[in-house]
Amino acid sequence: MMTTPIRTIAEIEQMKSYFLSRSHYRDYTLFVTGINTALRIGDLLHLRWIDIYDSAKNVYRRHIRIMEQKTHKHTEIALNESCIKSFKLLRQHSPFLYETEYIFCHNNNHFVPISRNRAYHIIKQAALETHIEGNISCHSLRKTFGYHAWKKGTPSALIMNIYNHSSIEITKRYLSISQDDKDDLYYSMNL
Repeated sequence: MMTTPIRTIAEIEQMKSYFLSRSHYRDYTLFVTGINTALRIGDLLHLRWIDIYDSAKNVYRRHIRIMEQKTHKHTEIALNESCIKSFKLLRQHSPFLYETEYIFCHNNNHFVPISRNRAYHIIKQAALETHIEGNISCHSLRKTFGYHAWKKGTPSALIMNIYNHSSIEITKRYLSISQDDKDDLYYSMNL
């Protein structure tokens, strides 16, 4: 079954509340960063504090600059206010000592990121417990970004560029646009 995006803002808020109500700040930050940056889970898990925070200036960076693991392309991703707030919350509850520590690290070793398998179980469990429909996994975070960008009217070509897709058709399939989405458009037109 194909991974699906989280389709509604209410469901996104449910997931956020799930993590916060359990004081799972690392997992909350993983979720928020994933849906706001469209990073693949491998790239997300390998983020270190130095990637998002400038200790010398005592400020959060405005962009993440990485080389994507899958494509080996350099990319620059703007950090929005939701990301920054989640990083601040995480630092409040789990401060780092060294900039080289992973953001999404093991509780007992800050120099080792959690595994892809652990990240999958974190997201899957939250989706099950919040009763979100669809095949929700780590890849859903990346898809959620594109789906909501599309719903806000972002041109498909820009979304295609962010995802490094070779065609608009791939991007359309990737976003899992459903009949309900098409129906919403028809119902809203009323010309």
